[in-house]
Amino acid sequence: MLLPATLEEAVTALDKESTEPANEQKTRILAGGQDLLPELKDHLAEPETVVNVKGVAELGTDVRRSGDGFEIGALATIAALARNADVPAVLSEAAASIASPQVRTLATVAGNLCQRPRCWYYRSEHTVCLKKGGDECFAYAGLNKYNAILGGGPSYIVHPSDLAPALVALDAEVVTDRRTIAIGDFFTLPSESDPTRENVLGPDEIIREVAFTVAPGWRSVYVKFKERESFDFALSAVALALRLDGDEIAEARLVLGGVAPTPWRCRSTEELLRGRKIDDALAHEAGEDALGGAEPLEFNGYKIPLTKALIAKALRKLS
Repeated sequence: MLLPATLEEAVTALDKESTEPANEQKTRILAGGQDLLPELKDHLAEPETVVNVKGVAELGTDVRRSGDGFEIGALATIAALARNADVPAVLSEAAASIASPQVRTLATVAGNLCQRPRCWYYRSEHTVCLKKGGDECFAYAGLNKYNAILGGGPSYIVHPSDLAPALVALDAEVVTDRRTIAIGDFFTLPSESDPTRENVLGPDEIIREVAFTVAPGWRSVYVKFKERESFDFALSAVALALRLDGDEIAEARLVLGGVAPTPWRCRSTEELLRGRKIDDALAHEAGEDALGGAEPLEFNGYKIPLTKALIAKALRKLS
């Protein structure tokens, strides 16, 4: 294990030329360890070198105001976000919904955004699925209760992050050691890029912070449904941010979690909401529009009515 003191040392330690599937990279970053350590234990990842970045001061552990927005260090914990009364509700509520108090105390913001899928087939060390460089997504015709209904193919994983939909709803940016990426461009669909990866980070690139502005008049909410009351990932989730002009919606950002390989932004539904008043009819229309393109697999069709109900619930909370 390497313990770099600076960001430059950490980046230098990473494998710049890696073309292997993400789970077979020769170097891996360790921060909170809530995703990497289980992968090591289950032999899903067996890197030659682990780069522990906990001592890299440039990565930061703060959730701090910056002008009319916030800058959140890569090493800021989920617990710090969950208890922060100043950040938008969609973000603190998403953070508070994650796992257990013990996990939230250790898990980091960057780690939550970069965590690997929770699909049964990916998590089995004996299954060489498409996510691990194989030729087939076994969930497509197999046990797919938790898999994607939107944006799936050739891999049908769902992105496991709760912070990701919230940050997309806030129009955030991901700042790495070399560039700034709009968070909507950070995550990648398996049909558009290497299906073994979930984001555009290079093999020797490190997230420094996440930043976003907070314009006046915006309100937000995060609603999530999980199979168990606690310590569980989303079966479906909705991150909703609205700017109201009186009782009409002037602007909207609607992002779904737990239903697609990326945080799923519903742009046509946002247009539908604009200029409308929140009522039961609009809530129904919004759900129908957002899920209009859903293509459920054999065992996950329940996610369609579930997600429609969560969209209606989120709208009612902001009415």
